[in-house]
Amino acid sequence: MNGEFVYHMEEVLDLYAEPYDPRRPVVCTDERPCQLLADVLEPLPMQPKRARRIDHEYERTGTCNLFIAFEPLQAWRQLKLTERRTKADFAQWLKELADFHFPEAEVIRLVLDNLNTHSLGCLYEVFDPAEAHRLARKFEFHYTPKHGSWLNMAELEFSILVRQCLQQRIPSLEAMQALISAWQLRRNHLHSTIQWRFSVAHARTKLASLYPA
Repeated sequence: MNGEFVYHMEEVLDLYAEPYDPRRPVVCTDERPCQLLADVLEPLPMQPKRARRIDHEYERTGTCNLFIAFEPLQAWRQLKLTERRTKADFAQWLKELADFHFPEAEVIRLVLDNLNTHSLGCLYEVFDPAEAHRLARKFEFHYTPKHGSWLNMAELEFSILVRQCLQQRIPSLEAMQALISAWQLRRNHLHSTIQWRFSVAHARTKLASLYPA
């Protein structure tokens, strides 16, 4: 168990340590479900010496899913809103990455977790064989180890998004789309990124108990 964890951890850490190569970009991807919630009563606006007040009652208006792609060395991220989180949605996300966001790349080195939908096989369930084969050749998957999803920098981006935007009631898909579009535009404009400093050398010291004696 530890050997598998260490192998996948060091593989991802080696990837993060490589210099930027536009032909072989390193892109972290992840997804998260979100609830859509609406206010039952209209919130009371902010007043002098009084914060905006929100009633405790709310109405569930549905759910949605957010995909994120994060390229740390380019300080770039892209979010996509979908109604569901299925193999078909993931396949369409891969096609969008390959053909729209990274059309010039020879191969996209994708860091992702081991969710059951995260397989290149999903391409063959959605597209014809020739198209699925073309898209599959554009990707190289690098899985984070089980219980090691913290190695995926996309999770850190999602954490920032939650703190800055999602700790509020968002009533509809349209409102969610407006919110995430503004957030990604602002962070991309500011060239905000994550300075990853955890290396293989650090892992062998700080996580020494995972390595054989």
